[in-house]
Amino acid sequence: MTRKVRTRIAPSPTGFLHLGTARTALFSWAFARHHGGDFILRIEDTDEARSTQEAVDQIIAAMKWLNLAHDEGPFFQMQRLDRYREVIGQMLDDGTAYACYCTPAELDEMREAQRARGDKPRYDGRWRPEPGKVLPPPPDGVKPVIRFRNPPSGAVTWEDMVKGPITISNAELDDLIIARPGADAATLIGTPTYNFCVVVDDWDMDISHVIRGDDHVNNTPRQINILRALGAELPVYGHVPMILGPDGDKLSKRHGAVSVTQYESAGYLPEAMLNYLARLGWSHGDEELFSREQLVSWFDGQHLAKSPAQWDAAKLNWVNAHCLKALPDDTLAAHAVARFAERGIVAAADAQLGRMCALFKDRCATTVELCDWLAMYFSEVAPSAQDLTTHVTEAVTPAVHSLRERLTDIEWTKAAISAAIKEVITAHGIKMPTLAHAVRVLVCGRAQTPSIDAVLELFPREVVLARLQIT
Repeated sequence: MTRKVRTRIAPSPTGFLHLGTARTALFSWAFARHHGGDFILRIEDTDEARSTQEAVDQIIAAMKWLNLAHDEGPFFQMQRLDRYREVIGQMLDDGTAYACYCTPAELDEMREAQRARGDKPRYDGRWRPEPGKVLPPPPDGVKPVIRFRNPPSGAVTWEDMVKGPITISNAELDDLIIARPGADAATLIGTPTYNFCVVVDDWDMDISHVIRGDDHVNNTPRQINILRALGAELPVYGHVPMILGPDGDKLSKRHGAVSVTQYESAGYLPEAMLNYLARLGWSHGDEELFSREQLVSWFDGQHLAKSPAQWDAAKLNWVNAHCLKALPDDTLAAHAVARFAERGIVAAADAQLGRMCALFKDRCATTVELCDWLAMYFSEVAPSAQDLTTHVTEAVTPAVHSLRERLTDIEWTKAAISAAIKEVITAHGIKMPTLAHAVRVLVCGRAQTPSIDAVLELFPREVVLARLQIT
């Protein structure tokens, strides 16, 4: 590879960064990192009516959470309008672009007639300059669009890094609008369109590889033709299949196509999300779990799947649970503090919280589930009436009183608590689960926990005594 690898992610701020775009960003980032290249962040904000600053902020926050650091950018297309207009002006001079004065009504009439004949609706080239063709004078009061003069014959062929060779006939492509009408009679070139801005950006930024969803395949021949008209070097294109929902349809909001930051709030770890997203359309042998460093080492652009991947929430939970268990306890405690803050609970990422995390993390798939467990240490509990009726019976109440008395003056360690419990069940002639379930319900608010002596040790003694105070 003689050309320096430069990839990009170019989301539109008309919505939040969702999983499909995050996966494309991951593949582009990993490919650039593998080859020692650059990864560029570009914000495609020419859709002024739908673009929002909130979406821009969320895109950048999501990229930061995933730790997909960009080397250049973010670049904003609306800040590059002068450059786009400069290029379009040169194309008008060169004859590779022209002004089209068709009104919306004329275009509608044109398409309706084509449909009636059974033809594919497309622009018929009525304002396209041709040798010997006489164009009418521009109509008064009509602001023209600028169209690209697409080659009339031949075909566009490229070697896709995912799909292999793709050929599309130029006869299938009409003359693309590359700039909207100007704001006034004095302004010929208005806001440039998506397909044109992408071309100029990729050209100016020397993008070597474009990895994107295969919903862009139909855009690629148009963009290649524009790049060739500009005399620009073509990037290598790779179109990855869409992510499907569990029902086999394109991933929808109901099936997980929500903003990436919602997964952060739901307690997922960025390491897990990257691991899972990478396997949605790429593989390295049978490896299911791998580090960020391993991904970069392996991601050479090969082994990208040609078939769509299917979203599996259970698999994501499995990956996240693995990553959660592998985190150092102090790191996990910091995650718990952030989740607690969202609930209005103040906690410190200290050694005590780290021990709590170590005790409960094997039972959790997310940090939200972890905090559901740990909340009993930081706020009052409310056992259900059913648990109280089932486990805190008249038969076990005397044993609970005895245990409370014994816990008032023992050393507050797991071993001493365990010994006290054993002494009480022996003295009262009951079984361990009978007393343990009652204590769990009263102190923890639930009947199932890890070993009760380990759980109680992490409470302040006075909290345990207060919760065991029953009549």
